[in-house]
Amino acid sequence: MLRVAELVRHAVAQLLSRGEVADPVLEQHVVTVSRVKMSPDLKLATVFIMPLGGKDESEVLRAFERHKKFLRGEIAHIVNLKFAPEVRFRIDDSFDNVSRIDALLNSDRVRRDLEPQSEHGDTPKESGSAR
Repeated sequence: MLRVAELVRHAVAQLLSRGEVADPVLEQHVVTVSRVKMSPDLKLATVFIMPLGGKDESEVLRAFERHKKFLRGEIAHIVNLKFAPEVRFRIDDSFDNVSRIDALLNSDRVRRDLEPQSEHGDTPKESGSAR
């Protein structure tokens, strides 16, 4: 599944970089094909895309939907599978998640928790006498 997903990702990226999809919206945007998730039976490929800078996501997604049949046929030729997988497109939100996690890790609260403790009373003291 992973190998086929990577082949499909490369095929879609190749089609976009060559400009083989004739659409004014796609011609105006640089689109990253970040990952592809295949179903276990290899009959469905979910292609995760992200326009550069996250601009016009809904327009770009609609453009991909308009050319779904063409892309499916081209993917089948390039990847050479027994059956052409059904293709669906989704906006990749993993970039947003990474940004959110970075912001959390760089927050003052987390930095304060990660700073080394001072030597004055912050470490637990041993009680009792030595035996």
